[in-house]
Amino acid sequence: MTRTLVELFYDVVSPYSWLGFEVLCRYQHIWNIDLRFRPAFLGGIMQATGNKPPAMLPKRAEYLLKDIKRMAKYYQVPVKLSENVFQRILGTSTLGAMRFITAAEMTQPQYLEPLSREFWIRFWSQHEDISQPENILAVARQAGLSSELTQKLLEIISSPAVKNRLKETTEEAIKYGAFGMPAVVAHFKGEPHLFFGSDRLELLGSFIGEKWLGPVPSVPSPKM
Repeated sequence: MTRTLVELFYDVVSPYSWLGFEVLCRYQHIWNIDLRFRPAFLGGIMQATGNKPPAMLPKRAEYLLKDIKRMAKYYQVPVKLSENVFQRILGTSTLGAMRFITAAEMTQPQYLEPLSREFWIRFWSQHEDISQPENILAVARQAGLSSELTQKLLEIISSPAVKNRLKETTEEAIKYGAFGMPAVVAHFKGEPHLFFGSDRLELLGSFIGEKWLGPVPSVPSPKM
């Protein structure tokens, strides 16, 4: 039976992307899917579509603080909100981090999952500035990359190849209809279908004919 290709377009500045990322990681060996991580740049999507950060609307910002806490608990992902969370988001550029992740995607894809996760932990659990080189080094070390490999990735993050790959992936997300993140694209019956947000994964499962077992599914025991 052919597996359904599911692409996750994400940026580590987005807490909802982290929620969607972890849930899809849990389902990648339960559902009949081929999960592909597609690091992109949220700033580029927002600019191209004319979207505005949700926290720019005070009432929505007030709601988001509660919603992210509830969602993090429900999804069992350690998102922790600092007092100045929205100032941190607006004041931190993730372009360097996303280029570093893109460089890993191009040359060391086996590190893509742990590296992305460690960037989220660094920014959303430990409240560190992931635009700073020392934090990128710490994230890489925590994700299991050797110092030699990390140095090689740092040497190519400003290369045209890496810059163009990140730009092309971002443009691809926009082409699929993305206006924010996470943007999940399921290629089903020959057509791409966009699902926006970490709270649409149950709907995604239903759409591709898979069973939703909650945000933290237990892996079925092998049949004897």
